[in-house]
Formats: sequence, structure tokens, C-alpha cells
Amino acid sequence: MKILVTGGLGYIGSHTVVQLLASDHEVVIVDNLSNTSEDVAQKLADITGKEINYEIVDLLDYDNLETIFKNNDFDGVIHFAGLKAVGESVELPLKYYDNNVTASINLLKLMEKYTVNKIIFSSSATVYGDPISVPIKEDFATFATNPYGQTKIMVENILADIAVANPEFSAIALRYFNPVGAHASGLIGENPKGIPNNLVPFIAQVATGERDHLRVWGNDYDTADGTGVRDYIHVEDLASGHIKALDYTNKFKGIEFINLGAGKGYSVLEVKDAFAKASNKEIPFEIYERRAGDIATSYANAEKALELLDWKVQYDLDIMCEDSWRFTDNLAEDQE
Repeated sequence: MKILVTGGLGYIGSHTVVQLLASDHEVVIVDNLSNTSEDVAQKLADITGKEINYEIVDLLDYDNLETIFKNNDFDGVIHFAGLKAVGESVELPLKYYDNNVTASINLLKLMEKYTVNKIIFSSSATVYGDPISVPIKEDFATFATNPYGQTKIMVENILADIAVANPEFSAIALRYFNPVGAHASGLIGENPKGIPNNLVPFIAQVATGERDHLRVWGNDYDTADGTGVRDYIHVEDLASGHIKALDYTNKFKGIEFINLGAGKGYSVLEVKDAFAKASNKEIPFEIYERRAGDIATSYANAEKALELLDWKVQYDLDIMCEDSWRFTDNLAEDQE
């Protein structure tokens, strides 16, 4: 199939592009480079041995986005593009609604106009808010505690409405838990601009000496070591979930909401220790008061992904940290 991948030069998008090309799909990437850089395209070419077809276009730029649709006969879309920092979304809600919702509407309008009826949407476990219990199942109520999460719920609702209106429409909203890790080559991985919002990139910057310590937000939760527990999933496992979901759209009409997670949780200190082992570096840390809105434990029930997509995780925390460190170490060498 010929697939449009929005945000395809970003962290999860780039790993998915590698697997799409390995599965003999044809790929066109659209990215505005807001949280990545153009040199990722060359790294993708180095990994895959294939030419990388990409356009630097913002989804809010409807006219240039339409030109891409005019010039290509797409079979489906994998939609990663969007802003994702929870704290920033609280400070700049309009920016998030514009980038994540308005841009998605532009994309969906053009899909309708050019009769593209398959979409895999990059959603988030954030849509569950503070869940009533764990493991978290797809039929739990959705409730966002911040504008970022609201944008994910809004786009999910839009997709559900389109699925009712268009009987040929096939949409799968993949609700990610916490992606970590990097490609085994060490060429691509998570390299956020500015202060990392996610735990492992922050730990990586402590390991390289870019930051002097890890901030641990609370050690008085009802968990084994008192720190927050989250479901971490290797980005390669996450990418494979998109390939499986794309295959599933060939035999499915309507919309499905599917968790992608390991189905178990690791605490902040467990992740810190695993990264210290992988990097052979000390990770200094300090305990801070809990952050407002943080919850003690969150991990997925991933049975639906196994049932519908024949998907489950292949990599454990040690491999996630080893791959993350290899990428971080390579990045540090490139910057010297």
C-alpha cells in the first residue's frame, strides 16, 4: 500500500517508517520539523537502503497538504503529527487545539476529498485520565486532565463520527502507553528539542552529564518503592503495532480503540537503575514533591491488541535502556 505518514521524521514515526518500508509499503512522509530535524531522513535511508520520500509541510497548511494528496494515490494514512507536552498544553491550550485538532480536520477533509478511507491514529493512554483501576482496558471511560489529552479525545470522537457517516471508513486509534528505546542501529531514537518531557530521555541526559541529576516527583505513592509506576514499551514494538493495525484495516470497517502497552509497570527508580546498568553510568537523583495530577500506577490491559492484531511486546526494560543508551552515546559522539 502507499501510505502517507504524518510526523514521519519524529520519534515513533521514523521507527514505523523503517518497518513500513521493510514490509514493502510505499511511504510518503509529511513533517513540519517542529520536534525533529531533516537529517533523520538520511538516517532512515542509511537504515533501509531505500530512498526516503518526504515533504516539509505543516498540516495547518491546507493548500500545500492538498498538493501532496493530488500528486499521490494514497491507500491509507498513519497520523503521528501533533504536539505532545502535557505541561505546555496547560500553558498554551489554543496552540494545542490548533495543532492537534484543526490540523487533523484538515487531514481528514483531504482524505474524504481524495477517497482515502484507512487511518491509524496516534492516540494516548492520557485519554483515560486517572483510571478507576489497573490494568487499563479500552472500555474504560475517557477523561482528560489537560488540553493535550482533550485533543486526543476530540480526534478520536471525530474519527468515530466519520466511521458512522462513511461505511467504507476504517480507523484504528492506538492508545500508546510510554514509548522508550531506539533502533538497534543507534541511528534514530528519541531526541527531543529543549528539556525532555519523558523520563528516559531525561535520564539519558543525566548519564551524559548534560543534566546534573534526575528529578523524581514523589516517593510516597502506594507502590513497591514509593515512586510512580508506568507501562513502558519499546518503540520498535510500538512501530510493529502500526504495521499490524494497517494490515487489520484491510478486513475491518468502522473504528477500534486499541491499547499498545507491555501490560506491566516499572517504577521510576527501576527505570533509573536499568539505565544505569545499560550505560555503566551513575544516575544521581533527588526526590521532589509529587506533581499535581500525577497518579501512582498506570499500565495497560493489552489483550485486545493480541486478539485483533496478533500483537504483543517482544522487548523488556533492559533492552529498551540498552538501545536508548546506544542512540544517546552515538548522538553525543556526533556532536563532539
